[in-house]
Amino acid sequence: MDGRRARSARTRQLIIDAYLALLRERPQIPTAAAIAQRAGYSVRSVFERFPDLHALRVAATDEVLLRASSRVAARAATGSRSERIRVHVEMRGQTCEEWLPLWCALNANQADSPDLKARIRVIREMVVNRIEEVYATELLTLEPRQRRHTVLAIEALVDFESWARLRGQFELSFEEACAVWMHAIDRLLPNTSADC
Repeated sequence: MDGRRARSARTRQLIIDAYLALLRERPQIPTAAAIAQRAGYSVRSVFERFPDLHALRVAATDEVLLRASSRVAARAATGSRSERIRVHVEMRGQTCEEWLPLWCALNANQADSPDLKARIRVIREMVVNRIEEVYATELLTLEPRQRRHTVLAIEALVDFESWARLRGQFELSFEEACAVWMHAIDRLLPNTSADC
């Protein structure tokens, strides 16, 4: 029984990985047949693990949330202001680079899905929490309303859609897009005595 469960869990993971890989390659929701083919299983195997493609989308989103939160937790928010800005922006840029197709799929399919809407809220809250953690030194110098507005301005700045415009529409390199974000965040944050 344990061997069967392990194989089933492995199959489930390969199906999720196939779904995510296909999304990265093409900005269209993959079909069950394409997912099955990429994973090396039958369409029946897909639907034995997931009742429908919506359930697969939710599971894939949960997988990405877990990976992203682990990556963020591994990077402490320490160092000088410029170091914190650089590390935050580079990490956020890598996240956007890697998961922009999934973000687009989530938004395209959220209308009738409380599950996907909830995941989008969680993602946005994670970004806000990270901003508050990384820039705590600067934010604590502001009164609460101004602090909240600054955090929300930075969240809007480092959003997936912002990254998509910088990289796609304006054709900036990864480094150039990061430089735009770093400059803007530095301008949004208040000056403090700890800015060295």
